[in-house]
Formats: sequence, C-alpha cells, structure tokens
Amino acid sequence: MYEDKNLTCRECKQEFVFTAGEQEFYAEKGFENEPARCPACRAARKQRMSSNHTERRMYSVTCSDCGRDTEVPFNPSLDRPVYCRECFQKHRNLAY
Repeated sequence: MYEDKNLTCRECKQEFVFTAGEQEFYAEKGFENEPARCPACRAARKQRMSSNHTERRMYSVTCSDCGRDTEVPFNPSLDRPVYCRECFQKHRNLAY
C-alpha cells in the first residue's frame, strides 16, 4: 500500500527517503503530515531541544513540621505550610 518517497529536508535541503515502513508507522500513530526534516536533522533538533531545558530551580525552606532545612521545587508562599520529603509523605498518607 505504501511506497518509498523522496522528500526534501526543510533545514539542510538534502533529499531523503520516507520509507514505506515509516509511512505505515506514521499512519498507525495518526500523524497526518510527512516529516519535514531528514533523520539527521530531526536527531540534531531533538538534541538541541533537550539541551535547552534548564535545571529545575530549588528553593531553600524550613519544614513546617520537623523544622529541618530542605529544598522544594516551587516558590513557597507564606500562608501555607511547606514540608520536607518525609513529612510530606506522612501528611499525604494521612489524607487518604
């Protein structure tokens, strides 16, 4: 049903083959558009995108339960308690 197609990469302008197997895979996944980039440019773009993610900022706080210094991945507000990992799990288990 599918036949290999020659496509031109949007980035490097080189021709690449969109194989029948790749076309079948795209159809199974529900993808409607053909790839715009060759496999090498897709891999390079994926690498660039993954390297753009910065590390999560951590905020130093004092646990509202045990008083231990800890870090949390959000900027805490002053009107709500903030717990260390152990105390958070303890309070979480009590809620269920």
